[in-house]
Amino acid sequence: MTKVRTVFACQACGFESSKWLGRCPDCGDWNSFVEERQEVAPPPGKGRPDQMTLPAGPSSPKPFDAIDSGEESRVPSGIDEFDRVLGGGIVPGSLVLIGGDPGIGKSTLLLQAMLNLAASVGPVLYVSGEESASQTRLRGERLGVSHKGLLVLAENSLEAILAQAISLKPGVMVVDSIQTVWTSALESAPGSVSQVRESAARLARHAKSQGVATVLVGHVTKDGGLAGPKLLEHMVDVVLSLEGDPDRGFRALRSFKNRFGPTHVVALFDMESEGMVPISDPSQAFLADWQTDVPGTVVFPTVEGRRSILVEVQALVVPSSAPQPRRAVRGLEPTRVHQVLAVLDRHCRIRLGQFEVYVNVVGGWSIEDPGSDLPVALALASSALDRPLGSVAAWGEVGLSGEVRPVPFAQRRAEEANRLGVARVVRPLERLRLIEALSELGLSASGSPS
Repeated sequence: MTKVRTVFACQACGFESSKWLGRCPDCGDWNSFVEERQEVAPPPGKGRPDQMTLPAGPSSPKPFDAIDSGEESRVPSGIDEFDRVLGGGIVPGSLVLIGGDPGIGKSTLLLQAMLNLAASVGPVLYVSGEESASQTRLRGERLGVSHKGLLVLAENSLEAILAQAISLKPGVMVVDSIQTVWTSALESAPGSVSQVRESAARLARHAKSQGVATVLVGHVTKDGGLAGPKLLEHMVDVVLSLEGDPDRGFRALRSFKNRFGPTHVVALFDMESEGMVPISDPSQAFLADWQTDVPGTVVFPTVEGRRSILVEVQALVVPSSAPQPRRAVRGLEPTRVHQVLAVLDRHCRIRLGQFEVYVNVVGGWSIEDPGSDLPVALALASSALDRPLGSVAAWGEVGLSGEVRPVPFAQRRAEEANRLGVARVVRPLERLRLIEALSELGLSASGSPS
C-alpha cells in the first residue's frame, strides 16, 4: 500500500528535513523550506525472501570491446555559434538545460534556433509555460520567425505536454520553462523542488525512449546559479548558461557540462532588434574602441575552451583621503587583483595603499584565467605612473614572490594577438620577474606614484 509522508524541502538546493528549519544546513539559505507531501511506495517483493522478484527484463553486462560505440549523429541548428557550444549540433534524444537571468535572451535564441530546425528535422514543439500562444507569436514576428513546422503549445501540465509530444512526434521539443511545469502526481506547487525533479525526470525518460531532443529553460537564483535541486544538472546531458552585460548588447553562451562534446566553450552574440546575432570575431568586437595612447589599458588573450579571445583590461588609480581606499573589480576575481596589488607593493615598490583602485574588463566579459595577473599588474602600474603602454598584449601568472609564471596555450594566445595586429607581446618564456617586465615597458618602479 502506498504511504504518504510529509517533508520540508529546501527550494534552493533540494535538501529534505523531517521538520521545518529556518536555515538550510546544506546551502545556507534562510527561510527556504516548504512543506511537501510525498508518496512512498513499498519496495517490490518486500517481506519473505521467496516473495522477492527481479525486475522484468534485466539487462546483462557486456564486454567493453563488444559494445557498439556508434557515433552520435548531430543536427545543426543553423546558428554557428550555438552549434559550437553544443559540440557541432544537437544530438537526437539528448536533454539540454539552458539558464540565464530574466530578459537575457534565452527564449529569443531558442526561437531562432527552432525555426531553423523546423525546416530540417520536421515539426518542432515549443512549449511555453510563461507566455500565451499569442504572446509567443508576437515575439516571433518581431524576430522574423515563421514556419508551419514550428508548433507552439501554451501549457503547464506535464501530462498534457507529454500527450501532445507522443501524438505529434516532434524532432525537437522546447519546454520554457521547467519551473512552470507541474504534474498531478504531486500535491506541491509548481516550481517546488519535487515538481521540478519529477517533471525533469519524466521529460528525460521521454527524450531517451522516443529519441526526441529536448531543451529545458531554467530559472536562476539571485546568486546566478540554476534554480531547483542540483540533481537537475545531473539529469541532463548538456548544461548551458547565457550571460550578458546589461549596459551592452553582448551575450555569452557558455557550456558547463556536455556529454557529447567539449566543455567551457563560449559563443558570443549581439542582442539586436531582429534577435541574437552571432559574433564570429569576438576579439575584433571587444577591441573596437581600444585606445592605445591612454594609461592603464592592456590587452589580454584569454582562452575559453579551444578559442582565444582578446579582451581589454583597464585599471584606474586615483588618490584617496579615505582611511580605507576603495577597490572595485569587475570581470575578474577580486582576490587575484588584491594579490597583484600586494606583489606590486612588496616586490616592485609601487605602493597604492593610499589610492583608490578600479579594475575592469571591457565588454562585460568575466575572466577566471590565472594568466590575467600580468596584464592587471601592467595596467595598474601604467595608471599609477600615468604612462601609456601603447599596443601591448600580456599574459602570465604572478606568484607571491614576484615571479611571473607561464600559463597554458601560449601559442594560441600569441597567434590571436598577431592576427589583430598587436605591436608587442609580454609573456614569461622562461624565468621572468614582475619588476623586470615593468622595466622593459619603461615603468619605473623606484617609488610610489605621485
